This record gives sequence, C-alpha cells and structure tokens, in this order.
Amino acid sequence: MEVVFDSAALPVRDRAEAWVRTTAQALVTTKLTFPHPGGFRGRLRAMPLGPAQVSEMAYAPLLSQRTPALIRRSDPEQYQLALIRRGHQGIEQNRTRALLGPGELVLYDSSRPFDALVDTGQADSESVVLQFPKRLLPLPERKVARLLAVPLPGTEGVGRLCAQFMTSLADEHLRCTPRDVLRMGHTAVDLATAVLAHHLDDEAALPARSPQHVLFLRIAAFIDQHLPAADLGPATIASAQRISLRYLHRIFQQHGTSVSAYIKDRRLDRCRRDLADPHLHHLTIQAIAARWGFPRPAEFSRAFRAAVGMPPSHYRALTHRRAP
Repeated sequence: MEVVFDSAALPVRDRAEAWVRTTAQALVTTKLTFPHPGGFRGRLRAMPLGPAQVSEMAYAPLLSQRTPALIRRSDPEQYQLALIRRGHQGIEQNRTRALLGPGELVLYDSSRPFDALVDTGQADSESVVLQFPKRLLPLPERKVARLLAVPLPGTEGVGRLCAQFMTSLADEHLRCTPRDVLRMGHTAVDLATAVLAHHLDDEAALPARSPQHVLFLRIAAFIDQHLPAADLGPATIASAQRISLRYLHRIFQQHGTSVSAYIKDRRLDRCRRDLADPHLHHLTIQAIAARWGFPRPAEFSRAFRAAVGMPPSHYRALTHRRAP
C-alpha cells in the first residue's frame, strides 16, 4: 500500500489541516472537528483496485460529518464498507445510529449525510475501508439503504471472508500485476455484495450476472481507470479486452449508450467533481479539463455546457458560493 498520510512527518500545527485535505482527496469530503487539534495523530495507506480502493487508517479522536452542503458540492456516488479493527466508533446515517466495535463492518453512502464519532476518551481508532462506485453494486439502492449504519458481523460467515480479504490485500499488493489488482477489485466488490445480500436475506433477488454483463462492468472499470489517456477509445478498449469492435459496440448499445458517449459522460463527471472541489481552486479550468481527457478548451466548454446547462466557469463559481 502507498502511504498517503503520516502525521509523524509533519509539524504538529499542520497535522489536523493536512488530514482534512488528505481524507477529502483519498476518501470523501467531510467536515472534521478535532477535540485536541494540537495533538492529532493519523496515518492513511491506500491501495487502488481499479474502480475500487482499499484504505488502512489509524487516527486520534475526532468528529466527521458529511453534510448536505458538502454532498451538493461534490458527490463521488460511492459506498464505503468499513471494518473496525481497533477502538469504538459511533455512526449515524439514514436515521440509524450505532456504536461499532472491533470486528464489525458498517456501510456508508456518500450521497447521504452522516455523523461519525471516535470518542475523545479513547486511544487511536483503526479501520480498513473498501470504497467503490455505487453503480457496481447489483442490489437496489432502496434496499441497500436499510443497511446503512447497521453493525454487520465481520467475524463469521461471509462477513468474515470479506473482512479477511480486505485486511490481507495489503500483504500481497506489491507482488501483483496491474491486471491482478483489477481482478482483486472486482473480487472485493463481489464479496461486499455477498455480505449485503446475506443481511438483506435477498440473495434470490440478486440480478443474474451474465458473462456479457460482467464484461460490461469490467470495461466500465477499465474506462474509469484510463480516463486521462488521450488514446482512450473503442479500438483501445476492444484490444485491451480482447474482443471485436463490433461486439464492444453491441454491449454498449444494449446498455442504452455508445462507447464514445459513455467515455465523455465519465470524463465530464470527473471534471464537474474537480471544478466543485475548493481544494483544487489553484488549477485552471483548462488544466482540469486536460487532466480528464479534454485537451481542447473550446470542445470541453461546449460539451460541459450541453451536459450541465452552464459554462464551466459559472458552475465553478456557483458551487463555491454554495460552500459553507
């Protein structure tokens, strides 16, 4: 795993603010309150898994709040499945409140407000977090919402298998090829799906995942992973997946879109997220567009206006004015 943050490497006065920036970029933007900012300690290691990511965290007591204003400003539309390894954490989301201890799993939704608290009287808390796009979970969102902030056992059955997989990923990460890593990402999401389906007692309602549907998800993950690449297109994707161009186009037609339209929509989503992020205010609109595959400013401006209904400069100004 890559060490994204280690408070020991920073001056004491800068640690809390740096943790805010790091978690916003590596996880999701939250409002953080520190009972003892001067004594804050934290460490975060991250392992990308294609469209998913596993993060290992240890941090001192704090209050983390995902507010409606932050959601309006930027929402990656992700689920986060957290395994508590040390300490106790309180969580409230979707009108459900729970106190979690070591060995328990809990699900968060980035599109809904939540409050998470590590008590000020405790030692550092440790957890492992699997995050992945909500579109990859083949379960109805309205049913999944019933499990938000609900303690799920990670010491028995399918929960234990999922927890063990999450904690053991770091041990073999450096020995894996990029293709291995992508496959492990799909395995992690499949295990998370099995855990949630088990607790919903709804495995029978799990949509049948035909080989073609699985291939579509893998292609979508490949596209997300290579969005900045200038040569990303149908020919590149078909070659990487070892399928014909005709078959690739047919798969996307059956999902109601085209390959090119899907790529453009995903790139615009990333641009919209970055434009709304105040931590990226130092980047020009042209730089943000270029980093997500729009090298020509005029072309990006037309595409953004058509998708969002306003120029990128207006969207950026509007979202920053709404920020608290």
